[in-house]
Amino acid sequence: MATVQFLGAAQEVTGSCHHVGIPGIGRILLDCGMHQGGDAVDRLGNETFDFDAPGIDALVLSHAHMDHSGLLPILVRNGFRGPILCTRETAELLPIMLEDAAGLYERDLERKNRQLIRKGKPPIEPLYTREDLQTVYSLCLGIEYQETYPLLPGLDVTLFDAGHILGSAIVQLQFTERNQTKKLVFSGDLGKKDTPLMNDPIHLSDASIVLMESTYGDRNHRSMPDSIKQLEQVLSETWAQGGNVLIPAFAVGRTQEVLYHLGAMHQRGTLDGWQIYLDTPMGHKVTQVYDHWLHTLDCDGVDELCDTDTTFLKDFLPRLSVTSTTDESMAINRIKSGALIIAGSGMCTGGRIRHHFKNRIWDRKTTVIFCGYQAQGTLGRLLVDGLKTIKMFGDEFVVNARIETIGGFSAHAGQQELLDWAAGFTSKPDFYLVHGEPKAQDTLASKLWEEHGIKATIPKQGQTVVF
Repeated sequence: MATVQFLGAAQEVTGSCHHVGIPGIGRILLDCGMHQGGDAVDRLGNETFDFDAPGIDALVLSHAHMDHSGLLPILVRNGFRGPILCTRETAELLPIMLEDAAGLYERDLERKNRQLIRKGKPPIEPLYTREDLQTVYSLCLGIEYQETYPLLPGLDVTLFDAGHILGSAIVQLQFTERNQTKKLVFSGDLGKKDTPLMNDPIHLSDASIVLMESTYGDRNHRSMPDSIKQLEQVLSETWAQGGNVLIPAFAVGRTQEVLYHLGAMHQRGTLDGWQIYLDTPMGHKVTQVYDHWLHTLDCDGVDELCDTDTTFLKDFLPRLSVTSTTDESMAINRIKSGALIIAGSGMCTGGRIRHHFKNRIWDRKTTVIFCGYQAQGTLGRLLVDGLKTIKMFGDEFVVNARIETIGGFSAHAGQQELLDWAAGFTSKPDFYLVHGEPKAQDTLASKLWEEHGIKATIPKQGQTVVF
């Protein structure tokens, strides 16, 4: 019988990885993501594989976010050489994501090894190299949405638009076992309905087993009109007091949606005099990829963005400045007021946003706007939860800045959207909730049963089920 083993994102949000074993066909991984938060060297040093990497026959990648793809270089370092199937868009985004993560890892490793050598201890060997990244890229196969691909003899894979970020996919594995056709559906990360740029997630109806994300299983998001109104109000109030705005943003998805909304505000004449700084080299590269694929996206009434030569980085937001070098980034901190700074990382675990915090988070005129999920243990989550002092770069900083969360800009489906997606399955499959914290999963499981008679299981880390 076919099996699924839950090796990551089980009763937690990051580290997505699920092992599918199909007798007579092979062993397949769904995602191979890293956990987020903390020092990159320590974080990767704690990652382990509960399987033999060379024995994995293929991998299907739902999307390019690091909590779904970040361990791919270590996987190939350990001997994996099978195909990595994903959408064409994900195949274009993946090198940007992995190269950025590799740079961060190398810098942290160099710093840690200097400390070890000074103490007379042996240095830490790298867990992967740039050559391993090249191997990952060589194994990637990019396909179109709704194209059925024969990944292994006897196994067909189809990817459907998940509406989460550019290239995000719902994964369907189909095979025949004992003269019975079976379908495994893995939601990946599902997006919201009616989100600018992203198409609505595809609803499927037939499956034997469903692995469904549950990130926001305990709550719904604020409506998009209300979220835009909140953004305009927060920006207006900060502008009136002569302050600056910091937006920690994920390079893929959140950055482009924020740019979209700011551009739309500019078109409406409601942006005041803000000067926008895109202070994330990776975010700049990703935005260029989005520009390449704009013709496939949903621009929600702003036709000049998708239907003309206008792009994020050309004409749509004239007040946008892209900072590439460290010196350009540091120069922003000399601006006294009127600067709206978009920088990574989205959960504030690294990147330039921490340097902007160092220079501004103690200032009462500063506003920090969170517009994406903040995982447990990250600096972003601590700030959202109301922490009054933070420690960075060996110093302690008082948090005087105004902290705002705009939930409507989340890239994940809210509770009702998850319920609606699950209710679309008419074949009565077995449901397993992944990629969510326990409270959200418990709430969603109760709602699924109460409203749709769906009995959903919340698997533990390492648990194996038969289907």
